[in-house]
Amino acid sequence: MAFVEPITLSSRGMALVPLALSHELGLRAAAADGELWKLRITSVPEPEDTGSYIETALQMREAGNRFAFAVTEEATGTVLGSTSYHDILPAVKRVEIGYTWYAKRCQRTHVNTTCKLLMLSHAFDVLGCNVVGWRTDNFNHASQRAIERLGARKDGVIRGHAMRRDGTIRDTVMYSLRSGEWPEVRAQLLYLLDKPRSQANHKE
Repeated sequence: MAFVEPITLSSRGMALVPLALSHELGLRAAAADGELWKLRITSVPEPEDTGSYIETALQMREAGNRFAFAVTEEATGTVLGSTSYHDILPAVKRVEIGYTWYAKRCQRTHVNTTCKLLMLSHAFDVLGCNVVGWRTDNFNHASQRAIERLGARKDGVIRGHAMRRDGTIRDTVMYSLRSGEWPEVRAQLLYLLDKPRSQANHKE
């Protein structure tokens, strides 16, 4: 039995569904909103590579080290992006959350906060994880701020850790959240999502 079994996570009009080849056109459309593949600090697939991106994710699911979701609007099924559990370590009950990207129109909205609440709730409350981690490019300051807003702790920087799409070598910033910290973080995420505000100003 895999540590992360196929499941759909849903709340507040959002649904995280297991990524499948049927999501290819939706992912292409989401990535085209902002031409996200042109960003050197992310791993968004170029349009012609979307199919192989999904196939790689499915191979990693079969191997047990990554479980990818399509981020969708629950009512319409419209694909807004993708996110994953990865570097899954059942022996120590640890997963990381990453491979996360959204169509430009969804950035700095409630979408990311809702997705993180769903994934953290499942990781801690259902899978019984001791730790959830994140990693990001040292130049991806927006990602670092988003992770820190969740309440994760910065563990450190791994220098010369990974190759970027443009061939340069990046440093990787590591973060983590322990199970004992989860109740406070959950309360904060719920507060942010429930706080009255106009849709236009509904920031993460």
